[in-house]
Amino acid sequence: MGPMDSLPIWALVLIFVGGAAVIWFSGIQLSKTTDVLDSRLHLGSALGGLIVLAVATNLPEIAITVSAAVSGSIGVAVGNILGGVALQTVVIAVLDAFGKRGKGVKPITYRAASLGLVLEAVVVVAVLSVVIAGSQLPAGLLFARLTPDVVLIAAIWLVGLFLVRRAGKGLPWHEDGAAPDTTTPHPSAHRTRKPASPEQMSTAKAVVIFSVAGLLTLASGVALELAGDAAAKQVGVSGVLFGATVLALATSLPEISTGLQAVKQGDDNLAISDIFGGNAFLPVLFLVATLISGKAVLPQANASDIYLTALAGLLTVVYAIGLIFRPRRHFAGMGPDSLAVVVLYVIGIGGLVAITIG
Repeated sequence: MGPMDSLPIWALVLIFVGGAAVIWFSGIQLSKTTDVLDSRLHLGSALGGLIVLAVATNLPEIAITVSAAVSGSIGVAVGNILGGVALQTVVIAVLDAFGKRGKGVKPITYRAASLGLVLEAVVVVAVLSVVIAGSQLPAGLLFARLTPDVVLIAAIWLVGLFLVRRAGKGLPWHEDGAAPDTTTPHPSAHRTRKPASPEQMSTAKAVVIFSVAGLLTLASGVALELAGDAAAKQVGVSGVLFGATVLALATSLPEISTGLQAVKQGDDNLAISDIFGGNAFLPVLFLVATLISGKAVLPQANASDIYLTALAGLLTVVYAIGLIFRPRRHFAGMGPDSLAVVVLYVIGIGGLVAITIG
């Protein structure tokens, strides 16, 4: 029995909403202070800025994965990670629809077109492919509390960092891989952030704010997992379905808040790069879950987990195609690729419900 299972549903909802609010505002502070730290400490590279930002914006998922692995709720952790990849891809559609509006504004994949972003999408699909393959391995392939699939996922992520860093320096392609009329060049492919006004905040203050916001995000992530798991049991919702929808949405709030801020500042490349970078990082948390639980995680994946992985890969491919073809027209307030992603996600969640009920 969990520590919050005895609480009434209204208290669990209050805890969940409060934790989500803390994550939203903490995510904004993490984004602002990361800007300053990247500038002051020269971390604007794949091995610096990308890792810092991926970890910072995914602190809720890290907290939930650690908490679920410790408590043995592997299904919640797996569903949250794989559902989080799919839902965070849909966040691009949210940024497309609400980030920048007005007459003559083109879709986000037109404004942010870059081969560097396409490369990031390829890395995401590669990582998700290993997730599907790893789910078919026998559970006994465990050595030093690790399995070959999670090690390979981490290795692909690191190789992806290297390739994205190379792409940020230049590609042997027309216009160095960036379309001639994008909103910005693509230094953001390797997460180089340009702080709005770093002189207004000292490095020490940035470290303190970053640390406090990180701790609050971690604590709120644990609260979300515990309250959400207890609420899902009381209303009869499966852990996989809850983790892939409501919990994934709550933990995606940092990406939404920072993404909207980036789009409004005119850095569409950074907004998409943050999403793809975070999606490539999320499956690396399976390595953490395996180390903590001492069990092979991916071989325990069920049909709904593999389904979510395939859905996330499909949505990523749609945006990769959009970045290449650069649609100019809007449909229902967003680009055709974003509209396709929303429709596919809604259909996909319908299929997920069918799987969990059946």
